[in-house]
Amino acid sequence: RRLLRRAARHGKLLGVNEPFLYKVVDTVVHENEGQYPDLKEKQSYITKVIRTEEENFARTIDGGIRIYNEMLASHKEKGETVFSGADAFKLYDTFGFPIDLTAEMAAEEGMTVDEEAFQSLMTQQKERAREARKALGDLGWAGVEFGKDMPATEFMGYDRDTVNGAKVLGIVAEGELVDEIVSGMEAILVLDKTPFYAEMGGQVADHGVITGDGMEFVVSDVQKNKGGKFMHYGKLLSGSVAVGDSVTASIDTDRRAAIRRAHSATHLLDAALVKVLGDHVHQAGSLVEPDRLRFDFTHFEGITPQQLDEVEDLVNDAILSGLPVTTEELPIAEAKARGAVATFGEKYGQTVRVVTMGDFSMELCGGTHLDNTAKAGPFRIKSESSVASGVRRIEATTGKATMEDMRRSRGLLNRASQFFKSAPETLMERLEQQASEMKALRQALEKFKSEASMGEAKQILASAKTVDGLHVITGTRQGLDANALRLMGDFLRDKDPHVVGVLASIVGEKVTFLAVCGKEAVARGVKAGDLVRTVSAVCGGKGGGKPDSAMGGGTDLLKVDDALAAVDDFVAEKLK
Repeated sequence: RRLLRRAARHGKLLGVNEPFLYKVVDTVVHENEGQYPDLKEKQSYITKVIRTEEENFARTIDGGIRIYNEMLASHKEKGETVFSGADAFKLYDTFGFPIDLTAEMAAEEGMTVDEEAFQSLMTQQKERAREARKALGDLGWAGVEFGKDMPATEFMGYDRDTVNGAKVLGIVAEGELVDEIVSGMEAILVLDKTPFYAEMGGQVADHGVITGDGMEFVVSDVQKNKGGKFMHYGKLLSGSVAVGDSVTASIDTDRRAAIRRAHSATHLLDAALVKVLGDHVHQAGSLVEPDRLRFDFTHFEGITPQQLDEVEDLVNDAILSGLPVTTEELPIAEAKARGAVATFGEKYGQTVRVVTMGDFSMELCGGTHLDNTAKAGPFRIKSESSVASGVRRIEATTGKATMEDMRRSRGLLNRASQFFKSAPETLMERLEQQASEMKALRQALEKFKSEASMGEAKQILASAKTVDGLHVITGTRQGLDANALRLMGDFLRDKDPHVVGVLASIVGEKVTFLAVCGKEAVARGVKAGDLVRTVSAVCGGKGGGKPDSAMGGGTDLLKVDDALAAVDDFVAEKLK
């Protein structure tokens, strides 16, 4: 990104005002594909990423250069030769200018950048972000070292729900390694083997219980540390457990089944998106929970409702087809040769686990899956949105969660049908009819209010006082909105060119004033803007507007009468 943005600026200096770097991709790939075969494989994706990056930077570069020039002028005015780190950070944070771009631009002007101050501000920003994550409990457990002698945990959960004879290798309580815990304590247990899947690859951890002789430890989370040890977080409900004890570890099978449904559906969704949107689609993150999934993927524009329907249909068709789901471990070269999809940028070992769903999907994956797509149950897309530049997000449900959603939707439809006394299939027509009736009623009401306002305006006009040839009108109305007030004022002004009127409307704890002046009044120096300012000030407010119509307001309702009484004096003063 830093290199692209520097290059984009040089293009700008040469008079190239549209994206151009992406056009060089063909040549770069051709020259380098011998050593880097992945380039050819991902060429269309790389091209789109570079073009999107150019387009994004193009939106901010002009504003950034303008601000940079102002900063530069300020430094030169003071005779400084060092461009401040704070200014460089602002350019980075607000306009996306990398530090080396700012340094390059400053060097062209014979200046250097205070990179130490810039890095200090960057560190502070990272610390703030880290603290925010910590506050959200996002950093996980990273305290005690278990030691190199403790072996990694053997995961046996692909084909087992329960593991007997597991040995407790370590216990952590209150951030310390301990030999034993007793009932009521929260702790972390490390076992030599486990059926519990640790949270990774977007899949949430299994829940369940670890039991022994009179002991029950409820597992609420599982994390895997860098040493390959599975840390079972939970609480000891009864008995005691010590390092070296033999225990039985059992997962919550209903929860695992729901996670499997969501994870297998995620693979089907990934394949469906590629089929509908194109080969540039790659996974950019995921979350797999019981019967719920969130899938982030690369795509550079909004997805149409028709495309979403097509994706949803493809996934459901694959589920209804009852495709067998198989897993096998293969050398990575063989897996790729077979067409297995790898997450772009992910690092893999020499041997990988390949999950295949009929001829619909083949991906590298370490998660837990169904043995047949039919067990996923109904799949439903809940939402689609943008989460970052060039990255979209789909949230969806499977199995029981989809069925619960369908039940809720059906219940809502039935209640709405009962309320409108209509069958569900004719509810839309009934709602359209209701909306049409409401619109007609609103129009009739507005017409009635308008006619009522005009009637009131005629009465007010008849009660006008004459001050040196001008007709002065004041009045108070309760609950009139600004539009109704303005309508009444316009009528008074257009009906009598000699009118000077101030109308007050009290709504709640506030008063709104409208001042109007006819043509003759304005010609003689009486202006609505000045008048409404004077009147509003009496009630502790302010106002303004045109010479023939102006509005204001105030909050001191006890002084509304005093404000209106000031109109006669104002007119007399202006006519002197």
